[in-house]
Amino acid sequence: MKTRNAVLLPGIALASVAVLAGCSGAAPEATANGGEETLNIGFFGFAAANSFAQGTWGGVEAAAEELGATAEFVDSNFDGQLQAQQITDAVTTGQYDVIIIQANDNLAVQQPLESAISAGITVVVEFTAVGPDFEMVEPQIEGAISIVDPAVTNGEKLGEMGLLACEEAGSDPCKVAYMEGFRTLALDNARTQAVVDTLTEGGADVVAKVEGGYTADTGQAAFQDIITANPDVDVVIGSSQAVGGAKLAAGADSDVLFVGNGSSRQAIEAVKNGDWFATYSLDNYANGYKAAELGIGKHNGEEVEVAINEADLAPGKGIGTAENLEGFESTYDD
Repeated sequence: MKTRNAVLLPGIALASVAVLAGCSGAAPEATANGGEETLNIGFFGFAAANSFAQGTWGGVEAAAEELGATAEFVDSNFDGQLQAQQITDAVTTGQYDVIIIQANDNLAVQQPLESAISAGITVVVEFTAVGPDFEMVEPQIEGAISIVDPAVTNGEKLGEMGLLACEEAGSDPCKVAYMEGFRTLALDNARTQAVVDTLTEGGADVVAKVEGGYTADTGQAAFQDIITANPDVDVVIGSSQAVGGAKLAAGADSDVLFVGNGSSRQAIEAVKNGDWFATYSLDNYANGYKAAELGIGKHNGEEVEVAINEADLAPGKGIGTAENLEGFESTYDD
């Protein structure tokens, strides 16, 4: 994969709407070169309107263009059942050689993807694991490639950053509050348990777990509950959107250290300018590029990696402190 810098190419996680796809660069075997048909990639992203998915799509398009393939965004608009039907339809029509999937429902798409593999389509599972295990990096579908961000790993990294913030705070014991996503989601529950376990094992005192959601408004409300019950809280952790709202509620003079979960422009800038202590960072552009590169390679008969933790492709392996984020820029907005 090409190296990138903060000036010329998209930076951390959640990048922007991507560039046009085409047929140029070094071509794989199944391209228009030599009279062979061009290899077609279907990117089944979360939703076309979602900037997180668009960040990954940017990397997919870039890799397809450089490797002589074409790519199309298949929009399910966060509908897991629709996404499963779209995969089934793609298997029937045979219009894609490679499917890259951001699963809206980790179980609903499992059987359709198994059918795709049986039909000779190369499947790359990206970001959200497909299958019941929220800790596994390895493919849970036989024959698939897995380049994912396991919820448990994500939670452990958030806990590690929380402990680093505790060192900065210098409190003993260090009091930490965690703003969960949604308690109705199994993925969020797995992440929450990993956060709490990591903090507790590191000696921190988890004084609150409140539902913070994924908007500034829900984060602001959750922080008000936290600070009312725990006015001496040292560290608050939550989604980047919720932490943005919490920081606004705390005010510029607050001593609370914030740790976000996400790498939007706003989150990265907040860490760099000192408003936040850290944020969990993934490079979505790199993830999309790698997913397409691996999918094309495997479809052409190459031996490729089949299990990649996306944090390993990110600055600081996901630990987004100001030092680790130096030189990187995000092109994604919350």
